[in-house]
Amino acid sequence: MPSRLNPYISFDGDARQAMEFYKKVFGGTLAMNTFGEFGGQEAGAAADKIMHSMLETDSGFTLMCADTPPGMEYKPGNNISVSLSGDDVGELRGYWDKLSADGTVAVPLEKQMWGDVFGMCTDRFGITWLVNISEPA
Repeated sequence: MPSRLNPYISFDGDARQAMEFYKKVFGGTLAMNTFGEFGGQEAGAAADKIMHSMLETDSGFTLMCADTPPGMEYKPGNNISVSLSGDDVGELRGYWDKLSADGTVAVPLEKQMWGDVFGMCTDRFGITWLVNISEPA
């Protein structure tokens, strides 16, 4: 397997719901493991929470996430955003429509001064998404 770089997002107990949502947005294969599967009785109240999940899509995207482990502080912030870019207008607009639904649009998906169509939104789980649609080559 070649090396790869992909986002890994931490959630505060709703990782399962977030990843199921992202699977509806992007399609693909979703694998999830709970703390209980690997932590036995030590997992306690976190037994049903997600220790690790990975969504791999037909488009080649990989998104990983987990619930914050017991004993660690959940610190949401504005230090992460996920960027989607390319020239497949239908695919990228479809992602935008699903991600921005029930979320907050900071920059509407529209033509920008640099010539591409760009938008920025925060989904219902608090994750910021940047979508950039370039002109086909």
